Amino acid sequence: MILVLRALGVGDLVTAVPALRALRAAYPGRELALAAPAWLAPLVDLVGGVDRLVDTAGLDRPAWPGPAPQVAVNLHGRGPQSHRLLAAARPGRLLAFANTEAGFTDGPPWAADEHEVDRWCGLLSWYGVATDRTDLALRRPDVAGLPTGVTVLHPGGKIPAKRWPAERFAALARALTDRGHRVLFTGSADERALAAGVADAAGLPPTAVLAGRTDLGALAALVANARLVVSGDTGVAHLATGYGTASVVLFGPVPPAHWGPPPDRPRHRVLWAGEGDWRRWDGVGSHPTLAALRLDEVLAAVDEVERVVRVSGAIAA
Repeated sequence: MILVLRALGVGDLVTAVPALRALRAAYPGRELALAAPAWLAPLVDLVGGVDRLVDTAGLDRPAWPGPAPQVAVNLHGRGPQSHRLLAAARPGRLLAFANTEAGFTDGPPWAADEHEVDRWCGLLSWYGVATDRTDLALRRPDVAGLPTGVTVLHPGGKIPAKRWPAERFAALARALTDRGHRVLFTGSADERALAAGVADAAGLPPTAVLAGRTDLGALAALVANARLVVSGDTGVAHLATGYGTASVVLFGPVPPAHWGPPPDRPRHRVLWAGEGDWRRWDGVGSHPTLAALRLDEVLAAVDEVERVVRVSGAIAA
């Protein structure tokens, strides 16, 4: 059995898809167990190749209560906590980054300035496991009962500093509605009030707010069949990448070179204003790298990705 630790969120899981698929191909006859939060189960099904999901919401409990796995793979972090959690499962072999604090020196060194997809593909490549960093596509879910062709605006995000100002999301929603987009707002249950406030400021009805009303499978289906997604650097942006859905992703303060969509995919446009001096930030609200992004820049980026979609559709026809 192969035990893989990735006890994080949506974006973390999607950026690990190439590594998970590489492990599936490298160990075709063995059970592949993923230690990750149980709420990710609908998305794990869309990744494919995972035989068992072991509910692991953090690093404070054993990741595996069963017999020792033949191989344990740390796709969670640099250690030492994650290394020790997997070592406690007594694996025959551990694949992980070197970490002297955890007493593990077998793996490659950790590089801080690296894209998340490349990080885990590079780890496996160091151990001789062939990887394909472009293998990001997710399985398409059932869309029964869900709207298609909508524009998804996701004003929230787990980290408030990474959110574009709510009033600009409202202005964007008004502008896109005027252009003929059917705008819907997504988010978690905790973000429902935020999404509802943005919708109200945009003059859109409560029925446009799906935040807190969709599980992860329904959110994936909505994104997979959307016209456009606009969000900050959060999980829904990675879903758009996985489905090739046109997207505009607003980055800050973390640079897109670490978490952004592949730069060679023109359906995804990244906006980033991180070259200035932001040391005067007071720590309240949106980080200045987000506040610096103007509405007209976002609308121009929307025009760009929609133009790409039209051209690619014409070529395919």
